[in-house]
Amino acid sequence: MKNYFLLIFLILLSSCAQKNINNQKESIADIYYKKAKETKKDSKFYYFNLAKNSYLEIQDSAGVGKSLVNMAILQHDKGDYYGSIETSLEANKFLKNVQDSLTRWILAASYNNIGICSSYLYDFDNSVKFYNSAIKYANDPENKYTYYNNLGDVLISLKKYKEAQLNFVKALQTKEKSNYAKALNNLARAKYNDNPNYDPLPELYEALKIRQQQNDLYGENSSYATISNYFLIKDKNKALYYAKKMLEVATKNDSKEDQLQALQKIINLDKENYLKYFVRFQTLNDSVQISRSKAKNQFAVVRYDVEQKNAENQSLKLRDTENKIDILYRNVVLIILSILLIVAFFWYKKRKKRLEQEKELEVKNTQLKISKKVHDVVANGIYQVMTKIENQEHFDKDEALDELEFVYEKSRDISYEKMDSKNDDQDFSEKISGLIGSFNNENVNTYLAGNDESIWKGLKESTQEEVYQVIRELLVNMKKHSKADRVVFRFERENNLIKIFYTDNGIGISGDVIYKNGLSSTVSRIETIDGEIIFDTKIEKGLKINISFPAH
Repeated sequence: MKNYFLLIFLILLSSCAQKNINNQKESIADIYYKKAKETKKDSKFYYFNLAKNSYLEIQDSAGVGKSLVNMAILQHDKGDYYGSIETSLEANKFLKNVQDSLTRWILAASYNNIGICSSYLYDFDNSVKFYNSAIKYANDPENKYTYYNNLGDVLISLKKYKEAQLNFVKALQTKEKSNYAKALNNLARAKYNDNPNYDPLPELYEALKIRQQQNDLYGENSSYATISNYFLIKDKNKALYYAKKMLEVATKNDSKEDQLQALQKIINLDKENYLKYFVRFQTLNDSVQISRSKAKNQFAVVRYDVEQKNAENQSLKLRDTENKIDILYRNVVLIILSILLIVAFFWYKKRKKRLEQEKELEVKNTQLKISKKVHDVVANGIYQVMTKIENQEHFDKDEALDELEFVYEKSRDISYEKMDSKNDDQDFSEKISGLIGSFNNENVNTYLAGNDESIWKGLKESTQEEVYQVIRELLVNMKKHSKADRVVFRFERENNLIKIFYTDNGIGISGDVIYKNGLSSTVSRIETIDGEIIFDTKIEKGLKINISFPAH
């Protein structure tokens, strides 16, 4: 109780010294910012958020902007790319004075961060736009060379190799050896992609040597990845060697993203030890996904907590202002109320935090469910209708309109969690036959075997829905990426286990196709129904996928 009276006494003193505190706000904001720069990563976001709020109080827009940009970069580092873009865009709102050199520097860094996040999200066109904005506002030569290099990298993804080379040549003007090695490595990559007869190895090895001399482990990983890709067709043993070197260095510097890339390469190259590396890949990838999810939640909680504290501080300031009006007559009342408020505050805060956590979890689960429903019903539904129209020469117009009207109605019903009422009286085996048949055309022949009613007997509706979406995703992925002209589905039921065998004669599966072409969703769905999915990449051509799950 003595501590409570001491706190009340400090509150009263603070009201008498309000003017001095106001004069010190700027230094408080700078202290928070400095502490954020010096502290460990786990606390950086928290202190940058405090600095941002303090800069807001003193109307320092540049301070707000630089704090938000640093927060956005931390979100990017943790894999929260959408959140990072949102925070950078919020920062840009405070960076209006483009005549100020500091503002231009911060704005350039913000656009560069958005460009990087957009490239990770495969939004390459927007990535190019944001990198150009970063170059436009950059007033530091070394930073500008970095932005030229980043722009060239995304232009390679867009297969604009000559334009990419022009940017890498500009990036080579850097005086920093690590940045020079990065630009040199990327320039050789662009030249080789533009002209397969070009020999990039001298430049690639030179870049690797510089990175080794600089002890630039992340740079070494980039070099090993590029050289491994170069030897992928020419010499698989060398390709495997450099992929393993990449894994070794990535493990050493605990770069999980680089480890995943290296494992993807090794899985396709080391046939004898394929299973060992595939299990390691799955385990690491699960860990990365969990880490990213935790990071997103952590950032949201930190921002919410800081905003709550800021609101509480504002409330205290308001009470202090009111107390000044008649402090001599209200001291007793103030002390009594403050004691009650402090006791109630800790009780309320504990209870409110628990309720907020429960509500936040509920909201996130609802968002995930709705997002999945939109993907299943709207995106894949429309794509299936488009496929029918494309594949059937005399497709019935009324039937197409009915299909689109159904998708429209379903999109309106998503928020009400209505179940799929279409074809409820249609047997599930018929629905599967119709789905697979809708992708059959003059360029692609689809076949299915074993799709009897007995296969699906006793299968829950929720499991049926997941299986239907899995088959549709496989077909959509085939049409978009595989270039196959023959697709086979075979269904079996053994005891209480349903098996689906998928085969096509397309271009096969590359190292990162599972997580870039939509098949990651397929893996997730199979896990949801306690099933197992195996991608067979040992065949010379085409793709084989074996799926099994309990029949309940």
